[in-house]
Amino acid sequence: MKVLPGLSLALLAVFGGVAVAQAQNYPVRPIRLVVPLAPGGGNDTLARFMGKYLGENLGQSVVIENRTGGGGLVGGEYAARSAPDGYTLIVAGSGLIVVTLTHKQLNFQRDFTPISMIGEYASLLVAHPSLPVTSVRELIKFARSRPGQLNYASAGNGSGTHLVMEMFRSEAKIDIVHIPYKGAGPAATETMAGQVSLLFSNPLGTMPHVKAGRLRALAVSGPRRLAAMPDVPTVAESGLPGFESTFFLGLLGPLNLPRDIVTRLNAETVKIVQRREVQDMLALQGMEAMSGTPEAFAARIKSETDKTAKVVRESGMRLN
Repeated sequence: MKVLPGLSLALLAVFGGVAVAQAQNYPVRPIRLVVPLAPGGGNDTLARFMGKYLGENLGQSVVIENRTGGGGLVGGEYAARSAPDGYTLIVAGSGLIVVTLTHKQLNFQRDFTPISMIGEYASLLVAHPSLPVTSVRELIKFARSRPGQLNYASAGNGSGTHLVMEMFRSEAKIDIVHIPYKGAGPAATETMAGQVSLLFSNPLGTMPHVKAGRLRALAVSGPRRLAAMPDVPTVAESGLPGFESTFFLGLLGPLNLPRDIVTRLNAETVKIVQRREVQDMLALQGMEAMSGTPEAFAARIKSETDKTAKVVRESGMRLN
């Protein structure tokens, strides 16, 4: 059926007006906040805090939905393929970038709409107490004298924990063996059991074990010491100058999320991240509160993607 030009313009105006009205009234029903990893981790904890305050600010309930599998890929694909109406969002970050770089059906940089950063965290380098080293400098010397004899755990091939250790291994010029596990929990458990010697992991999961003496903290991968562990030096200041690796978490929506909705969600997220109790909660987990504009978040995603792609390419990392 042929549609008259005038009618087409009229229909466009009507539907355009409906879209604007929907954005102005948003939200009118509960919001689904996807966590692409299992309950209990840093990503999940942060999402639940965000969901609580976001629901209060928006006047609608925010339901946390853990969709696990593929190192975050299952939840990532689900969120990316959802309708761009603001009712399905995701808390994700650097870990999902690593996964998407090894999977051609999802592109972190192009398949999501950035809303705002939430926080940034460094990884904690820990060792089994039986390893006779107490610093990065000692570790490098020990590993170089025993090429191929030391091993390290990760949360799986292509995971963030794999990425940061590959960066460390390359810059330290040491030969250590990668032992992948199915998640950060099993990797930490096997490190505590002495089955593996080393692990770079989210401070949230490893700090309690360090304090209990089951693991020894050697260094922090970021540019600053952790507020929760001020006696643990950075990698750069303890034996490997110039080394720096941090991961971010942020709020995103599907591609083509309407600008009005992005603006509203960004404003509310910035308010939440500026709350003292949220900043204190993040600090206890070894994270630093960080928010900003969608454009700043997009720039961070691009920078992180470029840097990660280089490590993935040079190390030959692959997804499980």
